[in-house]
Amino acid sequence: MDIEEIASKIVSASIKVHTALGPGLLESAYQKCMKYELNNEGLRIECEVILPIKYEDIKIDAGYRIDMIVEDSIIIEHKTVEKLLPVHEAQLLTYLKMKNCKLGFLLNWNVPRMKYGIKRMVNNL
Repeated sequence: MDIEEIASKIVSASIKVHTALGPGLLESAYQKCMKYELNNEGLRIECEVILPIKYEDIKIDAGYRIDMIVEDSIIIEHKTVEKLLPVHEAQLLTYLKMKNCKLGFLLNWNVPRMKYGIKRMVNNL
């Protein structure tokens, strides 16, 4: 399955979950529902993936965690905020670079309709 097919499944799943649950829950609730939906689509999901910082010749566990990685190629970060801010975009872009992934999504669940909460970002490797 190519990366665009996976991305399409992520968008569809996020809309399905948001339609069922609406805004107002914790990020962790949406993440668990997304994992369920994407697993049902036959996709491989990892949650709360430790992301060490590589500095010179060492790796440092500084407490960074990627919310979800789908098929070891797309990062999803979940937010429940009034609006996405540049700092959220910077976080995802940094994670994409550090994990060497090309595509990621910021999903803000605190919106009236999910189409307003999806931010797709690419890492120009």
